[in-house]
Amino acid sequence: MKISEYAVKNYQFTLVIFLMVVALGFTTITGMSRSEDPEIDFPTFPIVAVYPGASPADMEELVVDPIEKRVYGLDNIKKVFSSIKDGMAVIQVEYKYNSNVDDKYQELVGELNALRSKLPLGLARLEVTRTRPSDVNVLQAALISETAPLATLKKEAEDLQEELEKVPSLKNIEIQGLPVQMVRVDLQLDKMAQMHLPIAAVSGSLESEIANIPGGTVNEGSKSFNIKTSGNYKSIDEIRNTVVLSREGRNVLLQDVANVYLDFEPAKHITRLNGHRCVFVVAAQKEGENISKTQQSYLPVIARFKKGLPPSIDLQLHFDQAANVNKRLAGLGIDFMIAIALVALTLLPLGLRAAMVVMISIPLSLAIGVVIMNALGFNLNQLSIVGLVLSLGLLVDDSIVVVENIERWLLQGHSRMTATLMGAKQIGTAVVGCTATLIIAFLPLMFLPESSGDFIRSLPIGVISSVIASLFVSLTIVPFLSSKLLKQHADHPDGNLIMRSLKRLINKSYVRLLEKALHRPLVTILVTVCLFVGALRLLPVVGFSLFPASEKPQFLINIVTPLQSNLEYTDKVAHQLEQDLKAIPEIEFLATNVGKGNPRIYYNIFQENERSDFAQLFVQLREGTSPDRKLELIEALRKKYASYLGAKVVVKNFEQGPPVAAPVEVRLLGENVDTLRALAAKVEDLLSQTEGTLYVTNPVKNLKTDISVSINKEKAQMMGIPTLGIDKTVRLATTGFE
Repeated sequence: MKISEYAVKNYQFTLVIFLMVVALGFTTITGMSRSEDPEIDFPTFPIVAVYPGASPADMEELVVDPIEKRVYGLDNIKKVFSSIKDGMAVIQVEYKYNSNVDDKYQELVGELNALRSKLPLGLARLEVTRTRPSDVNVLQAALISETAPLATLKKEAEDLQEELEKVPSLKNIEIQGLPVQMVRVDLQLDKMAQMHLPIAAVSGSLESEIANIPGGTVNEGSKSFNIKTSGNYKSIDEIRNTVVLSREGRNVLLQDVANVYLDFEPAKHITRLNGHRCVFVVAAQKEGENISKTQQSYLPVIARFKKGLPPSIDLQLHFDQAANVNKRLAGLGIDFMIAIALVALTLLPLGLRAAMVVMISIPLSLAIGVVIMNALGFNLNQLSIVGLVLSLGLLVDDSIVVVENIERWLLQGHSRMTATLMGAKQIGTAVVGCTATLIIAFLPLMFLPESSGDFIRSLPIGVISSVIASLFVSLTIVPFLSSKLLKQHADHPDGNLIMRSLKRLINKSYVRLLEKALHRPLVTILVTVCLFVGALRLLPVVGFSLFPASEKPQFLINIVTPLQSNLEYTDKVAHQLEQDLKAIPEIEFLATNVGKGNPRIYYNIFQENERSDFAQLFVQLREGTSPDRKLELIEALRKKYASYLGAKVVVKNFEQGPPVAAPVEVRLLGENVDTLRALAAKVEDLLSQTEGTLYVTNPVKNLKTDISVSINKEKAQMMGIPTLGIDKTVRLATTGFE
């Protein structure tokens, strides 16, 4: 081919290109962004609404219906579905996949802000969240202590948070499992009754002191000064000295009628590591960063911070995503060395020089493939690394074929230049056709639609770019190196000793089998058809799955206690499971979360919102535990907890691919809730009796029992008690001070 002839005859230019490709590939691989998962954005936005004390019916009428009507009026809406529980609703808004994610997010935030005034005043939270893979936490550290006060844990956790915030490549550094600190005001009702002081007067005084109210401007000479009232308490003493009543020239302070002290809210999220009380500190990585370099930045910070902790507190980095990425890259390096060794072994019949030429083509093809991937906007992640590993077995084919044909011409007595030019020219069309066939085989993965396609696209890109690079190398660099490194064979026309032995082996085995197959074509075709049909019959045994299960030595255990279970009961169940799991020697870390899900550590699993009937255990196995052993543990735990008394225990392995609620999800649509509940029970029974189903969940199976309290507003008003908050204890949280 012309390109091969040009590369050989203009070897100076080819040598320069060769060295440039080596340098460019090295700098690209070392500086390329790395992450565990592909960086893609889904046009799906969960809207979380929290309205404490509201029943599901009230949530639907007062919150969900207005939001859904507003959202349905927007453009490019694909699907909206809501999940409503006591005091909480999650509205999943899914746009058409070709929508601009940033624009749609801003649009949705703007619509909710405009709607906020029409929603109930007691709505505690209304937030639009984004489901970006880059928000997955790359580290989860635990500050462990059984004896340290909460205030001490809070201080150390905030100090660690500040230290991690100084790492430029980290973001979203959060503290999980720490109750919110508050100022508690316990009113002494007997003293208030003696002073005829209503509760509304106390709460009003505190609210007015907190507020910042602009007071206009004052002109003094040529200057203009803004005036505002002082707000935001700076210390707890200021709260104690708040004037709640002025009468007959005497001020009544808050401390005269109440006990004011720092406290923590009741725990809503209990966290433990290996059964020990702790607080989690988590962090995510910014987009486009190299996770290996990020790890080199935060590990010294954590090690230095650990040395300065009090003796009663320990720091344990129990989840480090960078370790998994580095392990995969190390696996790629091992596969790379194995590929080179196998090439050297299989090419020994052609000689060491021919083997050296092909071995050089392997790293060169990989380097060019990585450069192409980087230019197309893809990074190194678990799928692109899988693509590169797959390509290792493909990218040597072209070079082997070209080198072998050049060696054949040399064995016929031709000169190195003639053998190189004629050998490359003769085999060039076949090499191009072979490469085109490989590319076509991976093209369907390139054109998978929507989120599945975006997620998996880096895998075929890794294969295709490497194979294209292999074609380029085999037609340019390989002929150039062959013309300089290979030598003519003057000793024996059939090659070296290994080649002659290999030919004798082929003549005694394969050639005889080939002759028999050609003499009996009908039998050969029949055997081929039988093998094909037999392979098809094995497909049900192998199974079907677009995305495989993750091989990471990690899994989750979700605990769902009966409806209306309190946090104490759920914590008791989680503690029982902790004791059982401690007996499994393969488990290294067990992160327990009661009342909330574990912080997000996997791209398609999101943290469960606060609920008292839910707990989640994040299980990490010891280094070296095989994927088969992990699956054995998961199946054993599923059987053990299938009929757990007092809770539903779900052992969940991590799965690849876009996030899905379940492999099979049945939705019943209708207006009558009672009818839907009856039909849902029938569907649940049908699915439970279906072979192969596991963890059939019916969210409307149980009814909730509420306590109805009727307030006599007339008597409450006569007593000076506000009907919106009758309680002996008034809790007021202030901000801006410790």
